[in-house]
Amino acid sequence: MKNKQKNWSIHAFLIAFFLMYCGYSQDTILHLWPSDGVPNRIESAEREILEQGAIKRISFVQYPQLEVYLPSEANSTGKAMLIFPGGGYHILAYDWEGSDIAKYLNSKGIAGIVVKYRLPISKSLENNQIVPLQDAQRAMRLTRYMAKTWSISAEKIGVIGFSAGGHLAATLGTHFNDEVYKYVDGADLLSARPDFMALVYPVISFSDPSTHSGSKKALLGDEPDAASVTYFSNELQVSENTPPTILFHAADDKAVPPQNSLLFFKALNQKGVPAELHIYPEGGHGFSLATKDQSLSRWTQHLYEWTLQF
Repeated sequence: MKNKQKNWSIHAFLIAFFLMYCGYSQDTILHLWPSDGVPNRIESAEREILEQGAIKRISFVQYPQLEVYLPSEANSTGKAMLIFPGGGYHILAYDWEGSDIAKYLNSKGIAGIVVKYRLPISKSLENNQIVPLQDAQRAMRLTRYMAKTWSISAEKIGVIGFSAGGHLAATLGTHFNDEVYKYVDGADLLSARPDFMALVYPVISFSDPSTHSGSKKALLGDEPDAASVTYFSNELQVSENTPPTILFHAADDKAVPPQNSLLFFKALNQKGVPAELHIYPEGGHGFSLATKDQSLSRWTQHLYEWTLQF
């Protein structure tokens, strides 16, 4: 334990020095884990791939990170949201559903923290199923640990996830107390529970016919056992302690049908968890900020108005 504490002290010093050097600016990068302590990682010839087209796509993530976007001190509300980009658990639509969202949140005084999480199809993993949740829990705990440094409130940290990233956000919101990795350092003494959640066209269920088969196969494999299907079907995992949640979906979403959001909304209601659901007539799947659709683009304003209560 003493060695772990010593290693964390050195790690924390390096973090503080780096942030001071950067002047607490936007686009601060922070590794989730010490380089010699990434859980579930095995060495392989696999390398991370970045494809820069109309959308920046990242695949085969090897070392998960936080990319921190902070609003100006004068505009800051003290709130923050971890952002989980989607991509079917195959890739991360990193700017489309990540950094672009962080910049929008900054415009509303909310810190946006993009999580570059590991993807379960990687060959550099041992227990593939649990790796995204490990990174999500760690991301929340590390953000709480850094809250004072980043001038945010440790009790006002939410999550927002898109598509498969919405599944990961909902998994964090229903499995935040599950012990999925061993203690690493002082950050792991803090809660992994989000204070609020926003799920945008999320994958929710792996047991309902409306599931997104690509995400299910990527996370659970070709022939998952019943226990795994139940564990990762988040509508079945809602409890009274699941965070308040707002959901957004398009009725004509063919990739991830709106039944996913409806199932989660119904489960939240049954457990007495505050919830709000917006179903738009059109929009399809993967609309991000929907800047070219006057009606659909209002979802971001609804999100902001909803966050005012926290």
